[in-house]
Amino acid sequence: MNTKYIFVTGGVVSSLGKGIISASIGKMLQARGYKVTIQKFDPYINIDPGTLNPYEHGECYVTADGMETDLDLGHYERFTGIHTTRHNSITTGRIYKTVIDRERKGDYLGKTIQVVPHITDEIKRRMLREDETNEQLDFVITEVGGTIGDIESAPFMEAIRQLRWQLGRDAVCVHLTYVPYLKAADELKTKPTQHSVKELQGMGIQPDILVLRTERHLDDAMRLKVASFCNVDLECVVQSEDMPSIYEVPVNMQHQGLDAAILRKIGIPVGETPAMKPWRDFLEKQRNATKEVHIGLVGKYDLQDAYKSIRESLNLAGIYNNVKAKIHFINSQEITPENVAERLSGMAGVVICPGFGQRGIEGKIIAAEYTRTHDIPTFGICLGMQMMVIEFARNVLGYKDANSAEMDDKTPHNVIDIMEEQKSITQMGGTMRLGAYDCELKEGSRAAEAYESEKLKVKSEKLIVSERHRHRYEFNNKYKEEYEAAGMKCVGINPAADLVEIVEIPEKKWYIGSQFHPEYSSTVLHPHPLFMSFIKTCLEN
Repeated sequence: MNTKYIFVTGGVVSSLGKGIISASIGKMLQARGYKVTIQKFDPYINIDPGTLNPYEHGECYVTADGMETDLDLGHYERFTGIHTTRHNSITTGRIYKTVIDRERKGDYLGKTIQVVPHITDEIKRRMLREDETNEQLDFVITEVGGTIGDIESAPFMEAIRQLRWQLGRDAVCVHLTYVPYLKAADELKTKPTQHSVKELQGMGIQPDILVLRTERHLDDAMRLKVASFCNVDLECVVQSEDMPSIYEVPVNMQHQGLDAAILRKIGIPVGETPAMKPWRDFLEKQRNATKEVHIGLVGKYDLQDAYKSIRESLNLAGIYNNVKAKIHFINSQEITPENVAERLSGMAGVVICPGFGQRGIEGKIIAAEYTRTHDIPTFGICLGMQMMVIEFARNVLGYKDANSAEMDDKTPHNVIDIMEEQKSITQMGGTMRLGAYDCELKEGSRAAEAYESEKLKVKSEKLIVSERHRHRYEFNNKYKEEYEAAGMKCVGINPAADLVEIVEIPEKKWYIGSQFHPEYSSTVLHPHPLFMSFIKTCLEN
C-alpha cells in the first residue's frame, strides 16, 4: 500500500485541540493495525520552541534524538506510544533556514528564490518525509499549527493544495472548526464554520472531513446544515464535544466513525471496528478512580501548559494506582521559610519542577528543605533535582554559600556546575545535553526498585535505562563522596560520561531527584515507573 497522508488544519480560533484530534486519529488507525506517524508544522519563525518562554507556547517537549519541539508531540507520543524525532517537528524558521543555506551554497544555480516554488517545495518535501527513506509507514498525519487565514501559514496551505492534486486519493484533509453557543439567543451558530471552510476553499483546498468542536451536542439537522453549506458528506461531519478527559476523545471519534470516514475517502475497505480493549480498560480505570491524592507542583510558571507532560504523567500514574491525582500549583517565588508549612500543607507529595534561570529558585530550595526534614515524598526533576542537591549542601554538608554555577558563577561551592563541553558555547537553542542517554541504576536503590517493579527491559546484565535530557549544568562529581557519606546517594550514573543522573536519600520515604525528564517517556498504556512509585508512596503517606 502507498503511504497515505492526512492533513489536519484548524479554523475560527486557535487552541481547539488539533493536537488531540491528530493523536486520536493516529490511535484509531493504529488500532486497525496501520503503522502511523504524526508531525507538526508550526508557522512561527523560531527554529524550534527551545528558546520560547513557556508563557508564549507552553512546555518544550524533547524527542529521544534530542530535538526541542512543540508540546503537541507529547500528545502524539502519549496517545500512540510512537517515538517522534526531529523530522516530526518543523517550523517556518527551519524551512527558510534550509532554503537560505542552499541558496548561499549556490544549489539553486542563480535562480530567483521565491516562496512559490522554493519554500513550498521544501515544505512538501518534509510533509512527504523524503528525508526518512528507511520508514515504512501506512499513514503520515500532518498537523498545521495556527488558524486558517493567518498570513504566516499561507505557504503551508499552498503546499497542502499542491499535494492534494499530486497525491489524489492518497491524501485527505481534516478541518477542525468551532461551533459557538450563544447563551442570549440559546443557539449554536454554524456561521464561523461556514466562513472558515470558505477561507480554506479560497486557498484551493476542499476539506474532506469536518470536526466540529462544541460545548453542546449538535443534532443531525445541524450537522446536515454544515454538510450542505460546506460540500462535505454528512457522515464526514463529526462533532468533538467537551469530554471529561482528553483520553475519551479517540473512543468518541471512533464511535462517530471518524476513522471509517477517513478510510472510505482514501478507498481502503473499512472492515470491523477495533475493540481498542487496552485503551477502554484504561478509561474504565480512570472513571473508577474517585479517591484523590493531593500533589504540590512547586514551580515558577503559573500556567497549565508549562508543565504539561509532568501533569499528564502524574495523572496517568494516579489512574494506574486507582486514584485521581489532584495537582496544586505552588508558586516558588512566593515561598518563604515563614509560609512554607502553610503552602505545602495537605500535600501527600511534592514535585519540584524543572526550569531555567534565577527566578523562584530560593523558594524551590526552601520547599526541598521542608519536605526533606518533614519526610514528605518529593520528586525533583532536572532543575528541581539540582535544587535538592544545593539544599542538601547548604543545610547538611554545611556549605551555606553552595549554589549552581548557573545562578552564581563566583560561588566557592559550585555543587552544580556547567558541563565541560558546554563551557565554550555562547549560542542559545539546541546547545544543551539533549535527548536520550543511558543511566545505570544502583542495585537495591529506590529508583532501581521502581524500574524493576514495572518490569522495564534493561540492557545487558546491568540495570541500564534510557531517559531524555534538557540541561546545561550537572552535579559536580568532586563533591560526590561527601554527599554519599552524609546520606544523599548517587544511584543513577551515565556510564559513558560518569555524570550523576539520579540522587536519593534512602532513609526517607521517597526523596528522589532525576537530572533527566522522566515525564517525556510516560504514555497512556505505559506510565513511567518513577511516577508510579512516587504516587504509590504518596498514597501510603
